[in-house]
Amino acid sequence: MTWFGLATYESLAPGAVAARRTALVQHGRLYDLEAVLRHMGAGAEDGLASAQDLTALLSDWYVHGEVVSAAVRRALDAGVPARVGALATDSYRLCVPYQPGRIFATASNFYEHAAEMGTKLAPRSESSPYMFMKAETSVTATGTDVVLPPHAERVDWEVELAVVIGRPGRHVPVEQAHEWIAGYTVINDVSARDLNRRTDYPFTHDWFRGKSFDTFAPLGPWFVPRDVIRDPQNLRMTLSVNGESMQDDTTAGMIFNIAEQIAYLSEILTLKPGDLIATGTPTGVGMGRGVYLKAGDVMVAGIEGIGTIENRVVAQRK
Repeated sequence: MTWFGLATYESLAPGAVAARRTALVQHGRLYDLEAVLRHMGAGAEDGLASAQDLTALLSDWYVHGEVVSAAVRRALDAGVPARVGALATDSYRLCVPYQPGRIFATASNFYEHAAEMGTKLAPRSESSPYMFMKAETSVTATGTDVVLPPHAERVDWEVELAVVIGRPGRHVPVEQAHEWIAGYTVINDVSARDLNRRTDYPFTHDWFRGKSFDTFAPLGPWFVPRDVIRDPQNLRMTLSVNGESMQDDTTAGMIFNIAEQIAYLSEILTLKPGDLIATGTPTGVGMGRGVYLKAGDVMVAGIEGIGTIENRVVAQRK
């Protein structure tokens, strides 16, 4: 399967309307998707009207996703992107690939990460995924700033594989769970460790507060359809801070794999197209090292077969 991704971008050309558009991504270069499909003679009558809004497309991926993917593959086979021409790298800025409807996240899903956090886990045979939710307003694009809350002193990083749900689902069997996946992207689950805990209530943890500040979910750089990734359970995950490697592991180390997470969630609620699952982070977070983010730091998070996102850390303006 020829690799490709789908990105959302805004034109920086002088006089250009600041509307968001969808791009085909290949070899790190962006090609306006509408221009590519138009060159192929495809249009609204082919069910491709929503292809210019990736959020809308993912909301009904199970209806139009295969149509769009098939049209893109035909265009790639015919060499259309080269004839259309890539966007100049200084003519656009990448936006969040799409706006997730809900963000679910799996906690302590790598044994070594649990150990570095001092988390004692029950045997896997007696356990199930531990999920929490992260606010959708925490999403921010690659190239944007992550803002440190003034009352947080221990802000940390977590590179994670983000799974995008492509169809509605309830009581999804583990064996068939991959059919509910639209595709993948990269998320950095930024976390205020000191605000994840509370002493003013008998409930000692408050992950929603510690993980849901605006800008605490860098996402991107683009969306990669499911069939493009041969084995999502064997992808290298990396994160560096100021060029220093902090996390370097693979998705093979998950305690509960992607299919098990999807099945577990679907036993609780109905999954919806556009839902996003952050599937867990490997060892190497700042808390395990006693090192935390400060203004001026630059994080680069990447996953093999998808891409990398880069975000600078800044102090909140008063």
